[in-house]
Amino acid sequence: MKKCLYFLLALTLLTQVSGAQILEVRIDGTINEGTYLTLQSAFTKAEEENFDAILVLINTPGGLVSSTEKIVSLILNSEIPVLAYVPPGAFCASAGSLIAVSANVLGMSNGTSIGAATPISIGVTDQKVEQKTVNYLAKYAKSIAEKRDRNETAIEKFVTEAYTASAKEAYDYGIIDILADSRDEFLENADGMVVVTASGERVLKLSGEEIVVFEKPANARIYEVLSSPELASILLIIGIYALVFGLTSPGMGAEIVGVVSLILALFGLGVININYLGALLILLGIVLFVAEMVTPTYGVLGAASVICIVLGILTLYEEPLMPKDFYRGFYMLAGGIALGLGGVVTYAMIKIVQLKNERKKVGAEALIGERGEVLSFSNGKGVARIHGELWNIESDDVLERGDAVEVIEREGLKLRVKKA
Repeated sequence: MKKCLYFLLALTLLTQVSGAQILEVRIDGTINEGTYLTLQSAFTKAEEENFDAILVLINTPGGLVSSTEKIVSLILNSEIPVLAYVPPGAFCASAGSLIAVSANVLGMSNGTSIGAATPISIGVTDQKVEQKTVNYLAKYAKSIAEKRDRNETAIEKFVTEAYTASAKEAYDYGIIDILADSRDEFLENADGMVVVTASGERVLKLSGEEIVVFEKPANARIYEVLSSPELASILLIIGIYALVFGLTSPGMGAEIVGVVSLILALFGLGVININYLGALLILLGIVLFVAEMVTPTYGVLGAASVICIVLGILTLYEEPLMPKDFYRGFYMLAGGIALGLGGVVTYAMIKIVQLKNERKKVGAEALIGERGEVLSFSNGKGVARIHGELWNIESDDVLERGDAVEVIEREGLKLRVKKA
């Protein structure tokens, strides 16, 4: 009887152990450095805890090229099988399509699509990029397809012709492996498939699976925010102008805000491909702004500064796989920056004009209208403290010690005053 119980217990434990462990991680929204750090942490966890497979759920319109390349490399070099699935209602476009086809097994639900990875750019004229960029990304996409034995021609057309395939077309043309309307159906169809990982050939054993959902780590959330081109642009502008104002008007704390903003901006820009012409235009705009403040031209250099900075922002980023909505929104951001900078320059001009008018009132004029306190007075003459200085005064009024007086005229080292 005891042997039978032990046998049943061992069988139960064996059944529990034999179920596959799958780590689920999501790609949601624009792909950036935060996305890469999330997947990197997930892959590390999967290796350390011996998961049987990694399931990547994809819902993205595109993103940064550098982050995309890191993610693709992570997947291609993984010793654990990587399964990618595009669930119902999700996007898989541009950079997302390149990540998807790099998986060992790729599945999509009906009603979804994949492709549209033609490079585009931010600019003041055309959104087409140089042919060498198109050629590079096309060969890159083709090499991934070769590695995973997928339809090379169709996947290369993702880049060269902005080709987009529906889930059914992608399945029929050999772009994806499985057509499934749910995650569970996808995993059921993937069970038993033979895949090649970095460590060699593997047979997927996914029956009785236990799915562990991976939570995005804190550092990935921070990078996700800071590597946004929109936020990086805003922080860059705030940092530069706050630093300029802080150095020219110390004591207000603007320089601290400027330094912190610049550090955060450079932190984000470090993972974004930068066009050096755009960077030079921004630097030129800053130089013109400083020149306007030092030798005011009543707005000429200030207007040139705004134009240079806005053009610099428009041409600063070279990220051909960002979603189209990003590019449309970026023009609105540039317009907002232009209005903001226009306001800043106008404010600076007003202050400069006011300062010039104040500087005109020097010598005698500077004291007229000022008030002081009588220290002594007799026979129409006396001494008063005005602006912390002692002055000889004359007045037709009868004054006493402590009376407040106002300067009406200056005669050499004497001031004529009246009772205030």
